[in-house]
Amino acid sequence: MLVIPAIDLKDGTCVRLKQGRMDDATTYGDDPVAMAARWVEAGARRLHLVDLNGAFEGKPINGEAVTAIARAYPDLPIQIGGGIRSAATIEHYLKAGVSQVIIGTKAVKEPDFVTEMCRAFPDHVIVGLDARDGFVATDGWAEVSTIKATELAKRFADDGVSAIVYTDIARDGMMGGVNVEATAELARQGGLPVIASGGVTNLDDLRSLVEAGETGILGAITGRAIYEGSLDVAEGQRLCDELTRQRTGS
Repeated sequence: MLVIPAIDLKDGTCVRLKQGRMDDATTYGDDPVAMAARWVEAGARRLHLVDLNGAFEGKPINGEAVTAIARAYPDLPIQIGGGIRSAATIEHYLKAGVSQVIIGTKAVKEPDFVTEMCRAFPDHVIVGLDARDGFVATDGWAEVSTIKATELAKRFADDGVSAIVYTDIARDGMMGGVNVEATAELARQGGLPVIASGGVTNLDDLRSLVEAGETGILGAITGRAIYEGSLDVAEGQRLCDELTRQRTGS
């Protein structure tokens, strides 16, 4: 299981939000490429980028920063979410060197779009399901739908989606621990690999996720915890590697 540092971009700076609220942001740096370097040097094997402005505007706003990071680390897998609602945007990011794009709001409102994009860009599409009390939220978490995350994941299981990034909004940015039960349940019922997000705070969270790993949890995205020091990226990855070896016997 991978420990995946998150770099959330707002107005060109690196921030973290609490429960997705744009008016409750903590700024951690004004140089996204330098922030990426920090996590790469700590041993990150993948980065999770979010264009927060884009999520609300419905189009890329911090695309230049994303492109700069991808070009600085051409061999590093990078996934990007926020405002990805057209084939042109996906093509732009992939040409810039991003590995995978995360479709969130449009996946909920127009699920056929995901099917089309998986055909057009095979192996490059992740679906982002952000949920509050199990129900999917959209538009930068401003709206909560009546669709259950597990039901929507099943809808995409045969489309060629690479993975689901599952965020428990109530846990995100709150340093209160990851929702292991809901994440594992989604992996079991949804039929797709899951990357956990929201509340990944310390080594105990990682340990719990690895122990549920037989359900298909591929990684854990972490943000505020690594910025504020309750979780060390290198230490966390070593723990995940060790626990995975013990569990698989390899």
